[in-house]
Amino acid sequence: MVEAMLGVHSLAYAESFQPEDEVLVAARARAAELGCVPIGPAGGATLRLLAATISARAVVEVGTGSGVSGLWLLSGMRPDGVLTTVDVESEHQRAAREAFTDAGIATTRYRVINGSAVEVLPRLTDGAYDLVFVDADKSAYTTYHEQAVRLLRPGGIVAFDNALWHDRVADNTARDADTVTIREMGKAVRDDPRLVSAMLPVGDGLLAAVKL
Repeated sequence: MVEAMLGVHSLAYAESFQPEDEVLVAARARAAELGCVPIGPAGGATLRLLAATISARAVVEVGTGSGVSGLWLLSGMRPDGVLTTVDVESEHQRAAREAFTDAGIATTRYRVINGSAVEVLPRLTDGAYDLVFVDADKSAYTTYHEQAVRLLRPGGIVAFDNALWHDRVADNTARDADTVTIREMGKAVRDDPRLVSAMLPVGDGLLAAVKL
């Protein structure tokens, strides 16, 4: 297990390696109040790294939450980049807008779409996005995989949070619906000839892949 190889202290150190500012801390507090679980600091820093690596200008986020992941993504995107974030919970999106305002992010840099991502994503333009980040309804992860490949330009990146799902994906005896779906999605991404992927042991697991 990664925990055994790295050690609990090393994992904790990695999680706290990139300190979060007051805006992110406040966004996390709102997430706790709303009952949504955002990506951890290490995962957020990885998203920022991925966005910066490809100079992302157009990003799709599936699952707005309280704006934590959106803040990390925006901090790595180009100054003229636009984040399109989709969530079915309007209350979560209000919290995200508050976080973006607190961070001084112009409203022209993000668009918030309220609705089911399963219905919204097919309406977005093929090959028009540099990065797709997914942290939403686990039962739809297979759908998000296919939509992400369609939405990404060649060289674009898709990243799925919770890809290890509380250590359950690695446990073949865990057969609950969400675990099975995430496990199968991971295998599908790994075996997809259109993608080059890696499972990153960050937080609850971050599965990242580049479109060929």
